[in-house]
Amino acid sequence: MRRLLPSPLLTLALIVLWLVLNQSVSPGQIILGVVFGVAAPALLAPLRPARPRIRHPLVLARLILHVGYDVIESNLQVFWTLLRHPSQPVQSSFIQIPLDLRDPSGLASLAMITTVVPGTVWCELARDSSAVLLHAWNAPDPDAFIAMYKERYERPLIQIFESAP
Repeated sequence: MRRLLPSPLLTLALIVLWLVLNQSVSPGQIILGVVFGVAAPALLAPLRPARPRIRHPLVLARLILHVGYDVIESNLQVFWTLLRHPSQPVQSSFIQIPLDLRDPSGLASLAMITTVVPGTVWCELARDSSAVLLHAWNAPDPDAFIAMYKERYERPLIQIFESAP
């Protein structure tokens, strides 16, 4: 059964999405939705990475709250900087950050966090995953930015994905 439905929630979500996008619950659309909902996850299951084990769910909850706060704060900072000082240049730069995080799911999470927070762009990951190159929109002190990034994002992800139970 696991082979036919490797991800039952994804299957259900795809069926519902199919019906919503087609704006119909006719028998034909339901059959097509079920075929799509069952076939897509089953065919794509070999491409999915191993399921990560979340070791500290409370750390994950705190990280989600921090990222949400940072998104709001960064949006406001970008807005106020552009509003107050439109002619004054910002101190943007490329910053190479050494990484201690090695878990693929943790690195993917770090990339998503970096991308969602305004003012930062994930540019390149070293082949051995030892460093990441970021573009920071306004980082007057690169060393302070590196320390903040490692403390605020990388350290919790290490606790969530890599530390012993």
